[in-house]
Amino acid sequence: MNYTLFFKEAKPEEYELLGGKGASLASMSAADLPVPFGFCVTTHAFEAFMNESGLTKAVVDKVNCIECVDVDHLDASSKEIRDLLMDKPFPKEIEENILAYYRELCLMAGMEKDLPVAVRSSATAEDLPDASFAGQQDTYLWIVGEEELLLNVKKCWASLYTSRAINYRKNQNIPEEEVLMSVVVQKMVNARTAGVAMTLNPLNGDRSKIVIDASWGLGEAVVSGEVTPDNFLIDKIMLNVLNANIQNKHIEHVPDPANKCVVTREITGERATEPSLTEDEVIAICKMAKVIEKHYKCPQDIEWALDADLPEGENFTLLQSRPETVWSQKQAASNGSTVKTGMDSIINTLMNPISSKKS
Repeated sequence: MNYTLFFKEAKPEEYELLGGKGASLASMSAADLPVPFGFCVTTHAFEAFMNESGLTKAVVDKVNCIECVDVDHLDASSKEIRDLLMDKPFPKEIEENILAYYRELCLMAGMEKDLPVAVRSSATAEDLPDASFAGQQDTYLWIVGEEELLLNVKKCWASLYTSRAINYRKNQNIPEEEVLMSVVVQKMVNARTAGVAMTLNPLNGDRSKIVIDASWGLGEAVVSGEVTPDNFLIDKIMLNVLNANIQNKHIEHVPDPANKCVVTREITGERATEPSLTEDEVIAICKMAKVIEKHYKCPQDIEWALDADLPEGENFTLLQSRPETVWSQKQAASNGSTVKTGMDSIINTLMNPISSKKS
């Protein structure tokens, strides 16, 4: 039973064990794209934990009885379920597997122990062309040490049952029994600049354009909407920057190694209004975005970062890529086509890699 899998050791037929985010990272790693190395705690581990803890049926029954229109009942039931998960111990074999992989990850990074990692939820129903689970489960950054890693893996499992996640699944009519959780454990990136890139214009669906949002520090400030990011519109064919809208970026999320956490820091002076990307960096991100779109054969919503610890020109890191949902759905509807649901959709995409890894 595979309770843990490094991105590069996962075979395409095993991607369904990694959830949407984990499957995407494994696929991009196999294509030699610049993904920070890491591993997944598979859905087998989640299932074994739930079964051995005696929680599987009780949790499904409780979720199925929730009436989401009663917000107080939803919140109380969500907390009760998450508390149940957090109170149960890890099965010994699963705990040993996770720690063994974390120790190997530390060695891969040239550290004896305590490598800072991102611990990221990866549900089996997320990042589908017809439903986006982005933001429904949790991510924990700059996690250091074995005890903290285990705690945050369990917190990711529990986040499958937040009020927003339960409500979303019910609104999407996704059967509770079909949703499982994998957890991504990935070397933490010390981001100088981070953001998102769309391989079409999200305002009008124009596939001849790429749009990049970027801000200083880790990408959470952009994804959460805490800052208005710099926005770049680029011609996908000619790689010309057609428009650059530079914003006042007043805060950034940065690592605090001494306290083993991420902190929010105010940006003062000229740096707040300086472009967070040079024109050369914008073009480099666009070139990589085109490779990723070719890899998946459909428009992509890409999370990226420029790692402050890597040399200029080699510092692009790929944190996630998911199918763009809004315009692809409209296109599917106009063509009268049927969009797949479930992990079948993303696995079908992942198992059709680009013919040339570098182009």
